[in-house]
Amino acid sequence: MDRQQKEIHDWFDKNYKLRGFSYLRPSEAYHIYFHLMQPKKSSKWLDVACGPGLLLGVVAEKGVKTYGIDISETAIEMASTKLPNADLHVANAENLPFDNNTFDFISCLGSLERMLDLSKVLKEQIRVAKQDAKFVYLVRNSETTSWKYFKIGLGLRNRKGHQDAANLESWTKTFTDAGFKVENVYPDQWPRQRWYYWMGKRGWKRVFNSLKNSDQRLQKANEFIFILSKAL
Repeated sequence: MDRQQKEIHDWFDKNYKLRGFSYLRPSEAYHIYFHLMQPKKSSKWLDVACGPGLLLGVVAEKGVKTYGIDISETAIEMASTKLPNADLHVANAENLPFDNNTFDFISCLGSLERMLDLSKVLKEQIRVAKQDAKFVYLVRNSETTSWKYFKIGLGLRNRKGHQDAANLESWTKTFTDAGFKVENVYPDQWPRQRWYYWMGKRGWKRVFNSLKNSDQRLQKANEFIFILSKAL
């Protein structure tokens, strides 16, 4: 493990030890990814940088076979406790410990922008995915006020955790250059869904059935949800 990779590993491992699940969104925020993918039972779902397994927990409840990797030993220990039947590994996303053409669905939420060799990471995910596999990614938008003026302008960017971002055009090019077809792009729905959830509104899950998507909303999104497939 080189110096920069070790620095990222150490930051995440320490963060999970100190903050545990409080570092992440609540499990309710992860249902939307299952809703978007609509996997069948017995499908195989790989979550890259799975952390303590919140998304995989949602997926496993629906009878989907769950697999995950994370660079943090602490994260995998937490995920293993939560998901004793999942196939979990401490591994680098640049070298996935799985065979070619294994998975029906692959996700990576809030982590692609933190990876050192993104081209290699995406190539690995294409390798282990079946030809008709679907991919869902949550990635940060570099055009937001919070990123431009706070993370960059005020120097609040987390460099130890390799925090980064890109605009919509750049992310789209990154994915198409890597061999993906962009099926759809949504603005992150959690800010809207969270209001319903925190207010105790019984219909907060209905947000899934009315995904808000427009050019204006997308450009202002803090993060993008990309739905991808393999390019033919």
